[in-house]
Amino acid sequence: MDEQLPLPESPALPPETSLPNLRAGMVAVVGAANAGKSSLINALTGEKVSIVSPVAQTTRNLVRAILTEERGQVVFLDTPGVHSHGKKQLNQHMNKMARTSTEGVDVVMLIIDRSVKPALEVDGWMRRLSGEKEASLLFILNKCDQPDRAGADLKALWQHICDEKKRDTGIPACPSSERVEWREVSAETGEGVDELRSELLLSMPEGPLLFPEDIVSDFPRKLAIGDVIREKFFHRLHQELPHSIAVWVEYLQEQDKKWIIEAHVYVRQNSQKGMVIGSKGRVLKAVRSEAARDLHDIYGVEIKLTLLVKVVKDWDKNFWILRKLGYA
Repeated sequence: MDEQLPLPESPALPPETSLPNLRAGMVAVVGAANAGKSSLINALTGEKVSIVSPVAQTTRNLVRAILTEERGQVVFLDTPGVHSHGKKQLNQHMNKMARTSTEGVDVVMLIIDRSVKPALEVDGWMRRLSGEKEASLLFILNKCDQPDRAGADLKALWQHICDEKKRDTGIPACPSSERVEWREVSAETGEGVDELRSELLLSMPEGPLLFPEDIVSDFPRKLAIGDVIREKFFHRLHQELPHSIAVWVEYLQEQDKKWIIEAHVYVRQNSQKGMVIGSKGRVLKAVRSEAARDLHDIYGVEIKLTLLVKVVKDWDKNFWILRKLGYA
């Protein structure tokens, strides 16, 4: 009698990430510079994924911030703020990156600062989104903890753009004004953030997770570290030297309990080097200390950070440097 072959093992149950009741999708977060996009994404995800400062155009890269819950996953695309004065190569790249970020996403979330009069860039975004045919639209009036100086004007502007498009083309603007949802939130205080998070999760299409559940961002680590350091300079220097600084992590050694980092701080002119270093090195020392503390909180390891300031003339016009920094 022939020996009976063993029965094949039962196939493993599919991982939780493939269950049909999960929802996962992508949200492009767009708007004018300094509207609060990065602050809102950090509030929605509960993680410091994007750097924040009071200086406009702080975000230079397209950063994916990933929110994963039992209900599913939302991947936020944090884009550079579009601005009207985009003559330099870096600025042109940032504008292009922001405008192409809406392709293929499930929701476009336009963040608008309702505490100030509508910027020209807001008008531009509304006109662009009036022709959106696939993604759902959420217009977020941020800073609802401050006096409302623009809410009614913004809704009137959107209606005017839709009416204008319908009049010029003879076809109702798509989406029509009725398809847009308006929400008021405060990224600073958290007002309305929980409700917005739930709404976004429920609006995602059914499907498996797009990223492993333990990932909060797919942004390269060296670039993320460089952004944390750059943020500290922005807080210290304010408007004196905001966009002349870039940070490149030249060396990163990851040990179990300690990371050794050497970062190069690029400035465009010799006169700027002294401002970055500060009197008796005070600015550089403060930035190094604050950045190391922040990085320790983010990654949970001891940080040994060295900062070297280098003059690289017109680095923001150099394609190869922009490419290395992830800007091109």
